[in-house]
Amino acid sequence: MKNVALHNLGCKVNSYEMEVIQQMLQQNGYHIVPFDGPADIYIVNTCTVTNIADRKSRQLLHRARARNPAAVVVAIGCYVRPGQEMDDSVDLAVGNGDKKNLLPILEAYLAKRKGGEAPFPGAAKGDDDIRRYGGEFPLLRRTGGHTRAYLKIQDGCNQFCSYCIIPYARGRVRSREEADILKEIEGLAQAGCQEVVLTGIHISSYGMDLENRPKLVDLAEKIQRIEPLKRIRFGSLEPRIISAECVERLSKLSKLCPHFHLSLQSGCDETLKRMNRQYTTGEYFQSMEALRRTYGQPAVTTDIIVGFPGETEEEFQETKRFLEEGDFYEIHVFQYSKRRGTRAADLPEQIPEPVKAARSKELLALTRRQSAAFRSRYIGRNVQVLWEEEKTIQGKNYLLGHTADYVRAAMECGRHGEKEGEEDGVSGRAARTNCLQEVRVTGFLTDEILMGAAVLAPP
Repeated sequence: MKNVALHNLGCKVNSYEMEVIQQMLQQNGYHIVPFDGPADIYIVNTCTVTNIADRKSRQLLHRARARNPAAVVVAIGCYVRPGQEMDDSVDLAVGNGDKKNLLPILEAYLAKRKGGEAPFPGAAKGDDDIRRYGGEFPLLRRTGGHTRAYLKIQDGCNQFCSYCIIPYARGRVRSREEADILKEIEGLAQAGCQEVVLTGIHISSYGMDLENRPKLVDLAEKIQRIEPLKRIRFGSLEPRIISAECVERLSKLSKLCPHFHLSLQSGCDETLKRMNRQYTTGEYFQSMEALRRTYGQPAVTTDIIVGFPGETEEEFQETKRFLEEGDFYEIHVFQYSKRRGTRAADLPEQIPEPVKAARSKELLALTRRQSAAFRSRYIGRNVQVLWEEEKTIQGKNYLLGHTADYVRAAMECGRHGEKEGEEDGVSGRAARTNCLQEVRVTGFLTDEILMGAAVLAPP
């Protein structure tokens, strides 16, 4: 049994871990095949952040079993927790505490099954206990072909927000050693990666569990010195770490992208208290202003949960006013999903689904207006774009990429398959993917994609 189909659900941390697992399997002779086709082994990296995520995880596991009843179906990730019921669609369940040991666990199971020791289906379950988490995934150097790479720098969370199950699924904060992170980024840069995104379950807590207690900004300063890496980008941040001192140090990092995702969840202090978010809207606003005093017009994005238990119409309107005043580049809007096992699930005054939907619709309209206004500021300006792919849109060929503050941009190019370094036939400048290029923004290709023309040829 060597044909393995993989499917990933959930966050960027899951994506990173699945990529490492894929390489681990390939290095040991396994052949990766599409998930929607036949396979000997199906591995689903599950998510449990909401009840909907749980349902998707179960559906994918059932789908795998239906595609090949004789296959080995493996559930890994956050849905797999001590005490979590797994049905007969699953042969092997490996949670986050043992995810790094997936290969030996899988091979031991396959050996037992081959010898007739492992009943089928649904009998063998991998042991998992996040309290005995014993280190990170093996450090593997990725191969080339990446323009942007997500890199996990820590796992776990100590915050215990009242709506969130993740601290129970992922455990407490565990940070990777700086040396391991730097070594992996050096490998990525040498393999051609231009940009690295530092991600984790709660990266604002990075270093708090390490002996010398390095901070996220300390790590970023060391990454700044890695060549030939061109860009550093942060994942989601807690507003409390954005102090004046932190912003002053970050501003000296030429490779750091001025794109800051500050998690908010509500613009109402009373709602934040019920969420156990441990900051006020005033403190959040101070963090935003610190960034804007230094960076001018950075891209500030956020998350909002609408319809949290007890959220009155007045509290929702307070949130909406805060978002209007905050003038965000993007707001990711989520309707509260009752999550069994969290404190919020037992709170009184659960909000009806139609009310959640109506509030979500209002905020989605707001973020569309704010995003359009933010993008419009670029027209007539020169910006650096990291080209990531070539794509045909409305019958024409375009290079597509992102500015430093993560605004999508395009430039018309020549035929697909042009040799690297050929002139693009439109701008008169050589253009290629996986490189930075200065362009002048001339307008919009679509509502969400800026249109540009080359100013300088790529290096």
